[in-house]
Amino acid sequence: MKFNTRGIKIFAGTAGKLVAEEIAKILKLSLGNAKISNFADGESNISLLEPVRDRDVFLVQSTCPPVNDNLMELLVMIDACKRASAKNIVAVIPYFGYARQDRKVRPNDPISAKLVANLLTAAGANRIITMDLHSPQIQGFFDIPVDNILGLNVFLDYFEAKFKNQKEDLVVVAPDIGSVKRARKFAQLLNVPMAIVEKQREKANVCEVMSIIGNVEGKHAIIIDDIVDTAGTLCKSAEAIKKIGKAKEVFACATHGLLSGQATTLIKDSEICELALLNTIPLVAKNELKKVKILSAAPLFAEVIKNNYGSEFIS
Repeated sequence: MKFNTRGIKIFAGTAGKLVAEEIAKILKLSLGNAKISNFADGESNISLLEPVRDRDVFLVQSTCPPVNDNLMELLVMIDACKRASAKNIVAVIPYFGYARQDRKVRPNDPISAKLVANLLTAAGANRIITMDLHSPQIQGFFDIPVDNILGLNVFLDYFEAKFKNQKEDLVVVAPDIGSVKRARKFAQLLNVPMAIVEKQREKANVCEVMSIIGNVEGKHAIIIDDIVDTAGTLCKSAEAIKKIGKAKEVFACATHGLLSGQATTLIKDSEICELALLNTIPLVAKNELKKVKILSAAPLFAEVIKNNYGSEFIS
């Protein structure tokens, strides 16, 4: 069916502006006009400068650092659209913050992912579109539909083009046991073998690499993960793959590049020759990262919005 954009409005939050601009351009729409500012005490102040009555509104905002500020900004934007009589309010969240707190590890722990799900629903969101949730089961925390897009497709196209005539020398590597399912799917899509880095984690953000399960010797290894935070696990894995596994080169890719703390320095000094990230999180220090390749997630989001609005299958 022909895609009619007349009933759609796309607005961008502070942390979603770049992706929103790309999405709007792909869908041949103008980005919605809104004033986003803060009161003197830091409270979010949102003013919609155009009508949204009876429109399907898509609000693009990552809840990345500063997480609380960006989350609150999104909630206020949703409330503004709700009170302006929008027909449907869809929160497009390229990076979903608080997703790592999805269960009680200790008796008195919170389940912050469930709390955020409740906040978004209570604010007035009718649907959530996000990418590579750290824990897919978070979709069940919502009482509204959640579309969790997989960023694998972007990396698939990129690495197939990059190693067009060298696929027999490729191997996909899971940096830990928790990433095996993602790595296996990526390896199947690329039609290449898979390996696993087995390690023992002694405490948070500190790990000791033990061994490589699988053959990476003389191959171009691609580590795949969903989040690069402090980059400790990623860089240790790359070191093991190169020195213990004797891989020819080590590439890495991850959907979300938080790059907290000393991550940029670790990546710069690591065995990784290139790290591919999606633009779900705006990188402040991206000019300092010559090893980083930024790929766009906007085409996937645009396609989902198009199919969503056109009542087509998201898959």
